[in-house]
Amino acid sequence: MNARLRPAASSESDRPTPRILRMDHVAMVVEDIEAALVFWRDVLGLPLSHVEDVADQEAAVAFLPLDGSEVELAKPTTEGSGIARYLQKRGPGIHHVCFEVDDLEAMLERLKAAGVRLIHEEPVIGTGGKKIAFLHPQSTHGVLVELYQLTPQEAERRRPVARGLVDRARAEGQVMSAAVLGFLRALVHREGDPRADQKDRDRADRKPS
Repeated sequence: MNARLRPAASSESDRPTPRILRMDHVAMVVEDIEAALVFWRDVLGLPLSHVEDVADQEAAVAFLPLDGSEVELAKPTTEGSGIARYLQKRGPGIHHVCFEVDDLEAMLERLKAAGVRLIHEEPVIGTGGKKIAFLHPQSTHGVLVELYQLTPQEAERRRPVARGLVDRARAEGQVMSAAVLGFLRALVHREGDPRADQKDRDRADRKPS
């Protein structure tokens, strides 16, 4: 049953109204990453960036970037993790959707005032130093929603990973799709600026074909 919500009140302070900037990713829980990639990569055609062991989530995650967002396929690596419990209870499928916001603290205040049930009333530090918070499905019509704010620490963590992937592909003579290459270049060149990847895309759009 969904909680009764109230329209969010306008702020009387000088603080700007927090905004959703973009959809960051959709996360799927899977039993077998390689089997899932047969559909998502081989049949549907999404490019695979890389597969990463995310220790703090006790999961292996495949990242499939697409025009500034990602599909993530997560397989639990332990039997006691939250993702493992989710898989055991509900089976494979969508785990959550994630939106990037410009001011996570202000957004949580706004949602709380509107009666939204929050799993995290204050931001917590997620993988790579990013600030995250989850909203309870009771208030979102059954969908687990993650809110996320980019921090300089996350950009610093992702940059060497992206460089390594690009260097490895070049060394092995691999041909990378434009979507993957653009995604990795954005991670390499951003300097802690959440909009740096958009600037890169804007520059690419202005280049003559």
